[in-house]
Parts: sequence; C-alpha cells; structure tokens
Amino acid sequence: MATQSSSSVASTGNNQFLKFISLLSSVSGWVAAGMILLAVIITCQMIIVRFVLNQSTIWQTEFVIYLMIAATLLGLPYVQRLRGHVNVDLLPLMLPMGMRRLLAIITLLAAIGIVGMITVYGYEFWYEAWSRNWKSDTVWGVRLWIPYLALPVGFTLYLIQLLADLVALLLRIDTPFSLPEDK
Repeated sequence: MATQSSSSVASTGNNQFLKFISLLSSVSGWVAAGMILLAVIITCQMIIVRFVLNQSTIWQTEFVIYLMIAATLLGLPYVQRLRGHVNVDLLPLMLPMGMRRLLAIITLLAAIGIVGMITVYGYEFWYEAWSRNWKSDTVWGVRLWIPYLALPVGFTLYLIQLLADLVALLLRIDTPFSLPEDK
C-alpha cells in the first residue's frame, strides 16, 4: 500500500540538533526551488534570444542543465525531511511495532551506508575536477568543479538528514516510517 501524506514531516521534538538539521534541509529545499525557478527564467530568455532575436546562445543550455542537476541534488534532504520519497509501507504495516522499528533502523543504516559512499566518491570526483582544472568542452568552457560541487554538497546534506532521521527514531521522537504507533 503506497502512501504519501502531506502532514508526514520528520519530527524534531524539542531536540535542538534535529531542529537545526530540519532548518538546514529546509534551506536546501528553498535553494533548490530557486535554482529551478532560475532555470525556467533562463530557458525563457534562451527562447527569446534564439527564436525572436535570431541569435545564438552560448551558455544558457549548459547552465540550465547544471542548475537542474544541482537542484535535484540539493533538494534531496528537503524531500527526505518531508517524507516525499515514494515508499511502499505494506511490510511495515504488517509488522508489530518492535519489528517495524528494527526494519526502519536497518533501512536507515543501509541508506546511510550507500549515501555515505556516494558522498565520499562525490568529494573525490569534485576534487579531481578542481585540482586538474577540468573545463567543459563547450564554447562557454565552464570550470567543471563549480557544477560538480552540487554532488558532494547535496549528498552530504542528504546524509545528515538521514542521520537526523535515525537519531529521531532511536530517541523515539519519530515513529518508524512515520506511521502511527500501534495502540
């Protein structure tokens, strides 16, 4: 049974650490939304330049692509905080609360491990682009470390949100899979 509730947001209780991470994830979400808005504006400008003014575009397409990728990566922690990822909660609903909690802990630990690996390799990739001064093979020739920075930053913020979710679960501030507890 797939569910998505707009009221299902990561609980922070009175925990200052969790409130700070929630704020950080929210700011990240607003930055991602701003990037999407900017990409739309630049796309409109590009259409006017190409089809109305009959001029060529140099940087617009590449910039819009980088903005959309960065928005996706920087939006990860915000979507996690809102529990906006698609989930199937049939198994958790069938389990008693103790097993549900264990499954949630195992799931979060697996996600933390995978996202942690992506974060480490993302930093290595970004550093290689920065240290070797990689540039795109386009007319614009953007220094690639700039757009590649979204990879380690986005996944680091996502990792921190996952860790906050685990802390909230372990401290019983949040319920497993944000499902209501059995009475």
